Amino acid sequence: MLNIGCHLSVSNGYEAMGKDALSIGANTFQFFTRNPRGGSAKAIVKKDVEALLAIAEANNFAPILAHAPYTMNLCAADENIRKFALEMMADDFSRMDYLPGSLYNFHPGSHVKQGVEVGIDYITEALNKVLYPELKTTVLLETMAGKGSEIGRTFEELRMIIDRVELNNKLGVCMDTCHIYDAGYDIVNDLDGVLNEFDRIVGLDRLHAIHINDSKNPFNSHKDRHETIGNGSLGLDTFKKVINHPKLRHLPFYLETPNELPGYADEIALLRGLYEETV
Repeated sequence: MLNIGCHLSVSNGYEAMGKDALSIGANTFQFFTRNPRGGSAKAIVKKDVEALLAIAEANNFAPILAHAPYTMNLCAADENIRKFALEMMADDFSRMDYLPGSLYNFHPGSHVKQGVEVGIDYITEALNKVLYPELKTTVLLETMAGKGSEIGRTFEELRMIIDRVELNNKLGVCMDTCHIYDAGYDIVNDLDGVLNEFDRIVGLDRLHAIHINDSKNPFNSHKDRHETIGNGSLGLDTFKKVINHPKLRHLPFYLETPNELPGYADEIALLRGLYEETV
């Protein structure tokens, strides 16, 4: 079965997200833990979360993916921003305990002209403070497109972070198809080569999720603008290869395309139609 969902809003509650997922043919979903631009999160209502967990169990959901706010920058030049990011992540982890076995994805951050080494030092320092042995969530570093001073544009940068984190058994990677193509990994013409490189540097055992997005920009553009599936520079044939690849097909896929629920429903139906149940 193709495990696929899209990005849903938590504003109406956890149970509502589960129902929205079912209404569009999804069997998982992604959501922001709080406003994507930062700020405080809504209080957890235990009955609401329990209702979602019941929906997920009854419908054999793949792991649900929580996404940290875009403004959370663990390697900012400003110490106060770094402190706020650390506090936000710690709060998110405590909230994720209500969804055991789920995933938590974050953008590694932007070093803001401090340099990659300094940025990675700050990121790993923060992760070493906030990760704890009893954490029930797998924390994912997202592959980035490389715009500005983003960290995570190369597999090597992700590996550097992982190697410097003490509890790195809690860490994994979320691969974004738009981002890695924009970053210079040619999944259109050499998907096998890219996956082999990822396996050599990071390890495919670390890959827990795929953000499945087309790109408005050309290869190696180092930009980050998502496009609907099949309508960008990656093209529909690439997505057929990705979802059916023997090294990827078992993973959960999460759409972040510029869509509302009806558009997501169409994309999910499209991708399910391209998925080969037996390979």
